[in-house]
Amino acid sequence: MATALMPVAALGLATPSQASPTTSVTAAIWRPAVGSRWQYQLQGTKAYASTGGVNVDICEVPQSGGSCVRPAVFDIDLYAAEEVAGNNKTLNTAAVKAIHAKGAKAICYIDAGSIEDFRPDYKEFTDWDASHGKSLLGKQYSDEFPNERWANINNDKGQRDFLLKMMAARVDRCAQAGFDGVEFDVVNAHEEGKKVTGWTITPATQLVYNRALAALAHGRGLSVALKNDLSQAEELVSSFDYAVNEECFQHDECSDLNVFIKAGKPVFHVEYATSPSSFCAKSKTLKFSSLKKPSDYSLYDKPYRPCR
Repeated sequence: MATALMPVAALGLATPSQASPTTSVTAAIWRPAVGSRWQYQLQGTKAYASTGGVNVDICEVPQSGGSCVRPAVFDIDLYAAEEVAGNNKTLNTAAVKAIHAKGAKAICYIDAGSIEDFRPDYKEFTDWDASHGKSLLGKQYSDEFPNERWANINNDKGQRDFLLKMMAARVDRCAQAGFDGVEFDVVNAHEEGKKVTGWTITPATQLVYNRALAALAHGRGLSVALKNDLSQAEELVSSFDYAVNEECFQHDECSDLNVFIKAGKPVFHVEYATSPSSFCAKSKTLKFSSLKKPSDYSLYDKPYRPCR
């Protein structure tokens, strides 16, 4: 059941007259404005132990030059870094509080389409898979990420129902930790095909799953990102509040995200292998919020190189 929307002021959010340039407030749910600068830090370090491994003070010179700039939005993991917390199940409340103290917002990273073996709820997935004819856990996600497997979002044996129950529990933890939004990762299995995932996922099935995920976030008062899944951006833009995209310039598919900008919803974009000098000017034209991270796909606090 969706939670009732509370007045903006009651939630400690800015009212329309108080809103910063990076925030567009229309209801209790936080919705960022186009052009909001972001940071993508899913890996923490002991250097920032007091803030869950997240560097909330980061300020770097952008590709466009000038003074250092700070992110208004941090996309971080639900849990504090294990090397910081000493376990894999400490909610990153410390980071969220520190981010809020800086006047910024926090997006909660959750993997919704592949199952990672280092998560505290991993055994629930393997137990369900074993008791349902190995119908949930598919092929290894990739060589770069061997510790996760593609999830089967079909529902012939109740897989999708189970996944959504598990994701609801994770989103509850995001809300408990004080996050403002959610990023559901790996929600484009239908684009990859059975050879990659181990499952036959139709576009229609993907739409059902992705819309259900968005409803989970909104029902708990959180905004939600569409992660990649560019082929369905036009069909899903009405259900999501912003996009998070990896490497659309490398793959020459950024135009698919224009529907978000036209709807007044930001595109938080990152490139790994592509040089900022080759995409930042185009990103500015498209009104994306773009940054460069390392080609090995590591997501520590640095390097942090926003386009502007």
